[in-house]
Amino acid sequence: MKKTVLIIILLSLGLKGMTQTNNLIVFDQQGEQFTAILNGVRQNATPQTNVKVTGLNANTYKLKLIFADSSKPAIDKTIFYNQMGTEETYNVVVKNNGERVLRYVSMVPLAQAAPADPNQTVIVYGAPQPTYQQPAQGSTTVVQQTTTTTDPNGAMNINMGGMNVGMNVTGMNGVTQQTTVTTTTTTSNTGDMYNQQAPPPNYGNQPPPPPQNVQYVEGYNGPAGCPMPMQHDDYESAKNSIAAKDFENTKLDMAKQITGSNCLTASQVRGIMKLFTFENTKLEYAKFAYAHTYDKSNYFKVNDAFQFDSSASELSNYISSH
Repeated sequence: MKKTVLIIILLSLGLKGMTQTNNLIVFDQQGEQFTAILNGVRQNATPQTNVKVTGLNANTYKLKLIFADSSKPAIDKTIFYNQMGTEETYNVVVKNNGERVLRYVSMVPLAQAAPADPNQTVIVYGAPQPTYQQPAQGSTTVVQQTTTTTDPNGAMNINMGGMNVGMNVTGMNGVTQQTTVTTTTTTSNTGDMYNQQAPPPNYGNQPPPPPQNVQYVEGYNGPAGCPMPMQHDDYESAKNSIAAKDFENTKLDMAKQITGSNCLTASQVRGIMKLFTFENTKLEYAKFAYAHTYDKSNYFKVNDAFQFDSSASELSNYISSH
């Protein structure tokens, strides 16, 4: 009985460790090939129509899609994860005006996620080299054997996939048990496709377009506190993630995390402030968000979210001193 409980505990710990990351799937509904850039790191070395990235352990990621067809503009998106151990899917769609945007499709727990398709490119985030899954041309069977052996003296040895664990457990009879788990994986017979570094994609020899002055806030000509405010869809997704938290301090922590890695307009800051219940929380967030605001000269707009004039005065004094 003790032996059975111990094995269950070991397996539970292993399963728990496996669910502390997230997956991301991105595909193009029109079949356009793209390269995914996640937090500035290129994921798929050659353009694909469907990319799956595994091993994501942060709550927020910056995603850029660069299309193989250089006439199509790149797409920028901020990906938010409300919980660990999930797989989120996004789809590139074309709006009525011809603009290509990335839309949220679904989210499932990793335990319920479907296995990768043979034609899907799979990348382990942070791995030294990209990992690909190509169309199957052959199969290799990998056998992982777990053996538990005990002797009459109560010593137990567990071998799981080449890892040996030895321990002494009293009150056991001399029993030997063996469990074999067989897993079949699909590989390609055309060479070492998984370990080769493919050349970077060729986006053509056309020179980049000249920089343009973009007015992100209508009518605003003042100083810019950060490069580019969050897009509307990303901002709404961020607000929903903050609002989903149950406690005020948890909402504040997530709001600071999202704001600290993004650029917001004064109106967007005010919108997030209205998600809080307490005046001191609104004030603390407003002070923090000022350094990450695009239209700093419009920051007076956040005062509408305060209930007391004294909070607006304290914020004004804070800005003046910084």
